[in-house]
Amino acid sequence: MAIALIAIVALFFLFAGIFTDYLWYDSVDYTAVFSGVIVTQILLFVVGAVVMVGIVGGNMLLAYRMRPMFGPGMFGGASGADRYRMALDPHRKLIFLIGIAVLALFAGSSFGGQWKTWLEFVNAVPFGEIDAQFKEDISFFMFTYPFIRMVLNFLFTAVVLSAVMAAIVHYLYGGFRLQSPGVHASRAARAHLSVLLGVFVLLKAVAYWYDRYGLVFSDRGFVHGASYTDVNAVLPAKTILAIIALICAALFFAGVVRPGGMLPGVAFGLLVLSAILIGGVYPALVQQFQVKPNEQAREKTFIARNIEATRKAYGIKDSEVIPYDAQGEANNANVSADSSVSGVRLLDPNLVGKTYQQKQRIRGFYDFPDKLDVDRYPDPATGNMRDTVVAVRELSGPPAEQDNWINRHLVYTHGYGFVAAPGNEVDAEGLPNFTAKDMPVTGPLVDQTKLTETRIYFGEHPSGAEYSIVGGDRNQELDYPFSENNGTGTGQKNTTYTGKGGVPVGSFFNRMLYAAKYGEINLLLSGDISDKSKILYERDPARRIAKVAPFLSLDNNPYPAIVDGRVVWIVDAYTTSNAYPYSESKSLEAMTRDTVTDPRLVVQQPRDQINYMRNSVKATVDAYDGTVNLYTWDEKDPILKTWTNAFPGVIKPKSEISDSLEQHLRYPEALFKVQRDVLSRYHIEDPDAFYSGQDFWNVPNDPSGGDVKQPPYYLSVKMPGSPNPSFSLTTTFVPRQGPNLAAFMAVNATPGDDYGKLRILRMPSNTTVAGPGQVQNNFQNKFSGELNVLGLGQSKVRYGNLLTLPFAGGLIYIEPVYVEIAGGSGQEPYPILRRVLVGYGSKVGSANTLEDALKQVFADADRLPTTPDNGQPDQPDQPDTPQQPNLSEEELAKAIDDAQAAYNEAQTALTKNPPDWVAYGNAQKKLADALKKLEGVNLSNASPTATPSPTASATPSPSGTPSPSATPAASPSPSS
Repeated sequence: MAIALIAIVALFFLFAGIFTDYLWYDSVDYTAVFSGVIVTQILLFVVGAVVMVGIVGGNMLLAYRMRPMFGPGMFGGASGADRYRMALDPHRKLIFLIGIAVLALFAGSSFGGQWKTWLEFVNAVPFGEIDAQFKEDISFFMFTYPFIRMVLNFLFTAVVLSAVMAAIVHYLYGGFRLQSPGVHASRAARAHLSVLLGVFVLLKAVAYWYDRYGLVFSDRGFVHGASYTDVNAVLPAKTILAIIALICAALFFAGVVRPGGMLPGVAFGLLVLSAILIGGVYPALVQQFQVKPNEQAREKTFIARNIEATRKAYGIKDSEVIPYDAQGEANNANVSADSSVSGVRLLDPNLVGKTYQQKQRIRGFYDFPDKLDVDRYPDPATGNMRDTVVAVRELSGPPAEQDNWINRHLVYTHGYGFVAAPGNEVDAEGLPNFTAKDMPVTGPLVDQTKLTETRIYFGEHPSGAEYSIVGGDRNQELDYPFSENNGTGTGQKNTTYTGKGGVPVGSFFNRMLYAAKYGEINLLLSGDISDKSKILYERDPARRIAKVAPFLSLDNNPYPAIVDGRVVWIVDAYTTSNAYPYSESKSLEAMTRDTVTDPRLVVQQPRDQINYMRNSVKATVDAYDGTVNLYTWDEKDPILKTWTNAFPGVIKPKSEISDSLEQHLRYPEALFKVQRDVLSRYHIEDPDAFYSGQDFWNVPNDPSGGDVKQPPYYLSVKMPGSPNPSFSLTTTFVPRQGPNLAAFMAVNATPGDDYGKLRILRMPSNTTVAGPGQVQNNFQNKFSGELNVLGLGQSKVRYGNLLTLPFAGGLIYIEPVYVEIAGGSGQEPYPILRRVLVGYGSKVGSANTLEDALKQVFADADRLPTTPDNGQPDQPDQPDTPQQPNLSEEELAKAIDDAQAAYNEAQTALTKNPPDWVAYGNAQKKLADALKKLEGVNLSNASPTATPSPTASATPSPSGTPSPSATPAASPSPSS
């Protein structure tokens, strides 16, 4: 009775898991995926279970029926086998049924797990390309070959298990005995096992034949793909071994009609010997004595095949390499004519997340990610698109003192608001100049985009809870808090979810299912759940898309955008494979890892080793109601066509992408990282040059991030020959053996005719152009004095993204410098933009604004590119190259003491209640005068007694916004 009850409970929980999955798919209108996958898995489970049970169980029954008719002692007395048989024989049917059931479960589960391989096989679409060796369409290797290997592996397992289980049955029932001086077996047992071994060897012959096709994935040679040894030794060896295996199989079958073990023994010996000599020794000799002494010449043809296949498979065959003789000195005419840097993005999305948190968090239960996103929105003044750093205000969960089940799941259900700031400007304090902010959301961007729905029920961490109960009759969901009574009190606005997303949980049955799913009795008993209530779960955009499209790989960086007045998450999705002939296979995780990689989403990749990748799908998730849309992006991709055959109607055609959505689509970061990794070697198309490897590149390490790759950057770039800047993804390369710049690469990231075009500016080999690491060192050496002055106290100098851009016939480096100041009592420090560093050739500049830094570098130009008015106060002109002030040690110490004293005066003025703003302003002026004296001084060489260490603290301004100007920091600390 107890066992039956346990079984019923277990089955109910299993049913609850499956049926709630169905309800979820129904809520997002993707039941076709659920039913398609489930039906395929069930069919394959049944086929796998039936075939495995039929083969193994049939051979066990056959062995039992072939048992010799004798009693114990026929071979000279009762043996151990007789005792085992007598103990098991009364229960043999039960044991057989249990064993068969377990076998069916494992075999069916294993075969059912191959549903992707099956669907790709039956829905395969030709590539229209053939491989270089076998002249087969690429689809054979992508879809047919994996299925054949799957079937062969399954049959091998079935035959091996059959042989083992048949041998056990024969042993138990006297078919053969293990006794001195050898094995004694009945003729029936010998015949049975000979047939099974013959079938195994026959399957091995088939496997040898198809192993020939698998050589296109070989890693034996200099590159991936069939090498000289594979084609000239292994390929004929596999053919010969297939023929020998057929002969051996025939010998095993002949052993059935000819008594004795001679023929099976000969077959076994021949098979093993030929596998060692022909399959192992011969290819090794060819590799050692023919290939190694002349590897470059022998492998040239196969390296060329690998280069061509790799460039096709990773979508880089149309990349354009442009010789670029970067000028070391600026040509005044070129500088005057090139205004492309005027709108360059200075806000570093990987740093200013803490600033957004400090200035726009509003309440402690809201949160922003540490790493923000870059999109494009129109400038209110000109209407031109410009780089914008965007984020949404998500809910991290209720305050600790209010953390109970009702608050966590029924009250604190969603985030609120879209926050944006143009990337090329800051306000007078070095803070983002927000164009969308606060609660309710206000700002010029809100009016431009007609943003009407700002609630964030679906996001990267939407409420800190696994699920939320929304809707219903009670207006109990916290919408947003607000101040009242002139700021002396607080209130909150409540709301009720009315979106179409979510699963109804008004019925007792559904509540019982979800109570079982989450192990939460409150779901069943709570009176706050009404007939109109819904449950929201699986709310992370990437997870939602992974469930509705399990055959796709996902980018690890979903980003929010305003589309048709609503906030939507945009996620790039890929088709990947590791079965493209001759293409180089690499780790997807390793190729996409850098200083901004989010490890949370690595699991979204169905496979790690890949040798083919396409950005075939653009996906969106509505932040309010969770609606998921999948759109075809690469209409030529055969893998995507294969999956659209398997799931018709699931992925919408490209023509259904609205204009409002298209203007926020961008070239995906993960694909670009993969392509730049591959192009570090495969920009070389000549096999001889490729073999030498002298011109291979590396992605440089992040100058501010340690021994990790520098991430690519989204920014507007004007490439040589282009009339206007375009929103692009950019990266740099350095030689394998040096820090100099080898190349600059950009891809047009804006949808249009030029979208996805990879352009590589290649530096001449006979000139030296400084790489990112060298430029960073140059900045730190030249400006260590003023950077250390910025770093007085306990705050830190944080280097922003070091941007590289083609400019005026050369390359310009631009790096924002932030000071991370204390955020106040109990709050984390946050960065403010304090300086902009510029380098061009041998000249460098440092100023409060990009425009002033450019003036230092290009002082002789007739007309400089102007930057937008960012609200910063005018700064005094500085010389072309900062000069070391001629200060004695005493004067230096006094200047530092003056700076310390002014800083302390400012802090004292702020501690008064109310703050003394007049005294604060006077102290700020004194601090500015002291800092001016110290500009250009290298404090690392100063007397240690002259180094102050004030304590940093929050410095609110009259407007209520912390003012960073009097908040120094300690020593430069690279951002991470």
